[in-house]
Parts: sequence; C-alpha cells; structure tokens
Amino acid sequence: MKRLFLIVLSVIGTATLRSQDVTGSKEYTEVEEGVSATIGADLVNQYIWRGQELGNVSLQPTLGVGYKGFSLSAWGCVGISNWADTKELDFTLDYSYKGLNIGITDYWFSKGSYFQYTNGKTTHIWEGFVGYDFKILSAKWYTNLGGDDGTDSNGKRAYSSYFNLSVPFQLAAVEWEASIGVVPWGTTLYGNRDFAVTNVSLFATKDFTITERNHIPIYVGLVANPNSEKLYLLFGLSFKI
Repeated sequence: MKRLFLIVLSVIGTATLRSQDVTGSKEYTEVEEGVSATIGADLVNQYIWRGQELGNVSLQPTLGVGYKGFSLSAWGCVGISNWADTKELDFTLDYSYKGLNIGITDYWFSKGSYFQYTNGKTTHIWEGFVGYDFKILSAKWYTNLGGDDGTDSNGKRAYSSYFNLSVPFQLAAVEWEASIGVVPWGTTLYGNRDFAVTNVSLFATKDFTITERNHIPIYVGLVANPNSEKLYLLFGLSFKI
C-alpha cells in the first residue's frame, strides 16, 4: 500500500487533468494544425476486460496521434499491487468518419517475446473491429484475425468475436453508460462453449474539481459476467501526464 500511495502522489504531482467519456479513452488531447496528440494514464483498482479478470491494481498509460479521422495509439497495462500480473501493450490503428469507426488492434502480452510472430508461438492477437455511434446507442463488433486466438469445441481456431452495445445518458449531474457485451460463439479465449453474455456493466463518471482549470475525472463501474457468474465493482482515476 505504501508503494501504491507513493506512485499515486508522484502521478498527481505531475498531472493536470480533464474530463472524459464514461467508458471511452481517458486521455488528454492537444490539437495543432489538424494533428492531435494524446497523452494520458488511468489508475484502476482492478483490470477487467469484457467481463474477464486480467489483473489487480494497475496503471494504464496511453500515447497516440491522430489526423483527419485516422489515429494510431499505444495503450499499456502494468500491475502495481502485484508485479506478477501479465503486462500488456496494444497498438490500434483506426479510422472514424461521422459515426463510423473501423480499425485493427495488435494485443501483446508479456508472457512471450514481443518479436515472435510465428503461429502457435506468438503471444500477439490481431483483432479487427467495426462500429457505429448512433448517439443514443453505439454498437461495435470485434473479431480476432490471427495470432494467439482461442479454439472452439473441436479444437480449431475460433476466430473469437465479441459484440457490444452501449447507451450513454445523464442523471443527477453525472455521466452514465450502460453496456452489454456478448460472445456469439464458443471460444476458449472467453471461456465459453457457445453463445454467452460476458459483460453487463453500468459506469458513472464525474469530475473531482481541484481548481477552476484542474480536475480529476473519477469513474466507478459495476460489472457482471453472467457466463462466469462473477461481479465486480471498479474504480478509476484519469490523468493528463
């Protein structure tokens, strides 16, 4: 706890913070001549991804650039309370036009060599996605295209997929977002043999004001995974660093 406390103080001491979407990217963006730069970090009490437990108390930095709808970003995760947690580094290239968003993400986990890309040996996973934001509702589909994917009930590559629906709303001066995520067919990656609901969540975000120009976005989420019969209460802070 002492180590965690010192890390938090260090981050806060170098951070000026801004608000962000409930479950969107917690980041700072500076725009100049049409090019945007993203620098940010989240501190979370537990790393839960699509209803799955991936780590304990974690620091999750973000670095990215964008231009005319295109963006390239790097996102990482490292455990603080447990250094044995698997470290993660993801790169995402995507394009957005109005409500449409398409792209590809390269996930990598530290249990293997970063530069090992051979099928059956790599710990990279390459995932394509497409989504649309209808303002009152957003939908997104993800499918693994290669790498260390899960397998189906026959032991063959599952092309593991995930579909998510989210609804944002405001209540009591707080930003909320309700989401449901499903795995449409069986895959060992998500631990299901058939269609499964793995993520039912409700997140709330509100700024904690320090001064007129400086504030810390704080978010709390209740996440249930009906497939694994688990329930989590998550807490996070977002920083500009």
